[in-house]
Amino acid sequence: MSLLYEGQATNRELYTKEQRQRRDSTKWTIVQGILAPVQFFVFLISVILVVRYLATGEGYAAATISIILKTLVLYTIMITGAIWEKVVFGQYLLAPGFFWEDVVSFFVIGLHTFYLLCLFNDLMSSQMLMVLALSAYFIYIVNALQFLLKLRMARLQHVPEFTHA
Repeated sequence: MSLLYEGQATNRELYTKEQRQRRDSTKWTIVQGILAPVQFFVFLISVILVVRYLATGEGYAAATISIILKTLVLYTIMITGAIWEKVVFGQYLLAPGFFWEDVVSFFVIGLHTFYLLCLFNDLMSSQMLMVLALSAYFIYIVNALQFLLKLRMARLQHVPEFTHA
């Protein structure tokens, strides 16, 4: 008895042939491919600004704006990623091939959202807000590594099909 959904990839393959075709033909793959490095670039700038503030006490406004921008880019990539999963796997988020990446993404979004809640309701000191942001960024790095490993796995699994004449 098979426990796989009809058309679902096995544990060893990330995509079925049909899913790979949908992945390669949807505009959402391109959107994700653009947003991921943009998010990483915003993250790098923000880390520098946050660490600078914690080290010197200067640049609070710039660090705060960078965290808000990082959070907005994160929301955008999460929404478009959910659409991508729907197109490729037939469900918004938690598709078997990306289940754990999505679970960790929820923690990343939760910490970023908690930061905004604390910021806009003045629930923490500026130093604690920056530490919270760095905590969210640490989980973001874990999540980014998950996705990079998954991308590598997908590339290694894809063997071009050649036809013989």
